[in-house]
Amino acid sequence: MTKRALITGITGQDGSYLAEHLLSRGYRVWGLLRGRANPRTSRVAHLVPDLSFVDGDLTDQASLLAAVDAVQPDEVYNLGALSSVPGSWQQPELVTDVNGTGVLRLLEAIRMVSDLSGSRHADGGRIRFYQASSSEMFGKATETPQSETTGFHPRSPYGVAKTYGHHITRTYRESFGMYAVSGVLFNHESPRRGAEFVTRKISLAAARIKLGRQKRLDLGNLDAVRDWGFAGDYVRAMHLMLQQEEPTDHVVGTGRLHSVRDAVRCAFACVGLDWTDHVVVDPALVRPAEVEVLCADSRRARAGLGWEPTVDFPALMRMMVHSDLERASREPAYGDLLQVAGR
Repeated sequence: MTKRALITGITGQDGSYLAEHLLSRGYRVWGLLRGRANPRTSRVAHLVPDLSFVDGDLTDQASLLAAVDAVQPDEVYNLGALSSVPGSWQQPELVTDVNGTGVLRLLEAIRMVSDLSGSRHADGGRIRFYQASSSEMFGKATETPQSETTGFHPRSPYGVAKTYGHHITRTYRESFGMYAVSGVLFNHESPRRGAEFVTRKISLAAARIKLGRQKRLDLGNLDAVRDWGFAGDYVRAMHLMLQQEEPTDHVVGTGRLHSVRDAVRCAFACVGLDWTDHVVVDPALVRPAEVEVLCADSRRARAGLGWEPTVDFPALMRMMVHSDLERASREPAYGDLLQVAGR
């Protein structure tokens, strides 16, 4: 019997990679959309042409119940979230509603549909649920690297909301016997990453500066370090987590640290430029409460899931810069923009 999957956050980086991966394995895949007029729908439909869509909104319980009931999925992947950590300080209430309470609403919808139509599913009536947790939950980490047993100390509204989503997923697993797991994913990037994220901001700026489309790059804390991997690798871990006999949470990351400065140096080297000639540190871009060191201890995922990352950090940055060079080459030159503006 063909498996059916429902993905929230389908228009994001992870949603498109996961949909491609599941379709390649013979799944039927639906993406949850808040209204068919979503401007990003055409982009994901172009990337993943065999994808279907269903209406739903993580802030609307009734719509989630209707979506889960219509799709009757075997697996639900909750990737939907307001994903900007710095931006969560501007909209803390909305971030809490979507990233935190939205998880509760989706779990409730799954629980209700499973009770009503459990015979549809091969796993004794259980719809398997994946929650996209985040390394930002560790925040001011008590130990490095961070594993499944490391305590949480989030340092942003985003991290706090994700921590709630993580705990409520475990609570539903323990209280109702649901197959519900969380993947604590460390930073993962790709050419599909939004331009508001620092790695993509860097790769796009390096490409634009090389081609004369941009003059400089403003950044905050260059010394902040992260465990960065390739998004295409991480969606494989998501899928593997729902194929195990028992539901178990996993930390997913490379276990290797790189600073923002490393990312800048690598990206500008790809285009033959000295980054120090083009990068300006802007104190206004530093977070109110910085998270300094996040590094994954993913031994459980490697041993239990057989998961390994396939793309290292330099290759990831090269991939992103080369993609952005192609993208930026289709933009007007910086001088042309000044002429159009009458300057």
